[in-house]
Amino acid sequence: MARKAVERNIAYDDQRKLYYVSMELGRDESGKRLKRYRTFHTLAAARNGLRAFHAGAEREQAEKPASAQELDLSHWLEYWMNSIVRPNRAETTVYAYQKIIDNHIDPALGDVPLRKLTPMIIQEYYTETQRTSGLSSNTMRRHHDLLSSALRSAVRQDVIPASPMERVEPPRVRTAESYFYNNQELKLLYQKIEGNILELAVKLAGSLGMRREEICGLKWENVDLQRHLVLIREARTAYGANIVQKETKNRASVRTLYLPDEVYLLLEQEQARQQQERCVQSPAYNPTDHVILDAKGAPYSPNALSLAFTRFVRKNDLPRLTFHGLRHTFATIASCQGASLFDIGKALGHATPATTGRIYTHLVDRTHEELVQRVSDALK
Repeated sequence: MARKAVERNIAYDDQRKLYYVSMELGRDESGKRLKRYRTFHTLAAARNGLRAFHAGAEREQAEKPASAQELDLSHWLEYWMNSIVRPNRAETTVYAYQKIIDNHIDPALGDVPLRKLTPMIIQEYYTETQRTSGLSSNTMRRHHDLLSSALRSAVRQDVIPASPMERVEPPRVRTAESYFYNNQELKLLYQKIEGNILELAVKLAGSLGMRREEICGLKWENVDLQRHLVLIREARTAYGANIVQKETKNRASVRTLYLPDEVYLLLEQEQARQQQERCVQSPAYNPTDHVILDAKGAPYSPNALSLAFTRFVRKNDLPRLTFHGLRHTFATIASCQGASLFDIGKALGHATPATTGRIYTHLVDRTHEELVQRVSDALK
């Protein structure tokens, strides 16, 4: 049998009865990874050997003489943002990254030379930033992902031999509690919102599972009333004070959804209303051709839509629910009607059923409960 990995950088050869430790030495001129292997007779000895190698490598880096041209983290992040992130990422991503760098990473770690940036320094940064700024572990995970990406690029460009992020414990992502309505609560909401300016947007979320950014970004060119279909191709997203129309969240988010009769009729009525308004006002009315408009006839921003919905819920003494909770409601009711995680995930635009299961753990719990009950019934 070949060597089998037992831990990161440690493999076991059951024929030779030896543990092999892989030690990263950086890259050669062609970019190929350089490695050195050592063998040990026990797993404990292999672990100690790997720790000693890492400690020696860090000590060697720290003892190198400083240079006036030494690149610190701040200057590397500036280069990385300008040369790698901005040309290749969406504006919203660029904005979010720059905000994290300016508000947190730069003040705390910007002056640290890249070759002296150790896992311990980064781990302490997570702890201290979370303590002083009150950031959630989910937010800190975004800091971790940013640093991981930036330092991987530094390794690829031979700025540093290896990334310290490979040995940093990432902040634990915690799944936020999802609020959703049951069938009767959603019916009550639909009754109360009938005729309201929010009705179409609410039913696109509650009956189709669309994201608020997809609803705000929906244009008439992507509504096929003849075939009762809506094509999800674009999203309207806010970052800071800016609002942009862009591609959907990911490739899986590009999808086609069937329109139930109730939503179809609302879309038909809204299209006729907008055509009438265009005739009354001018051809310049709603020049972007968006489907969902606010009271002034302008496309909704995602945050404004969420705020308007929250106010409606409170004003009508309905159970607590965010606009995004309508998407959770769609998934929950679909599951109760027997839909699989795969089908629900496809409708929601998730990349894999695992994503659906991770977000909607209560659906998985319900499926498990039904499975156990079926086995129990079979044994009666």
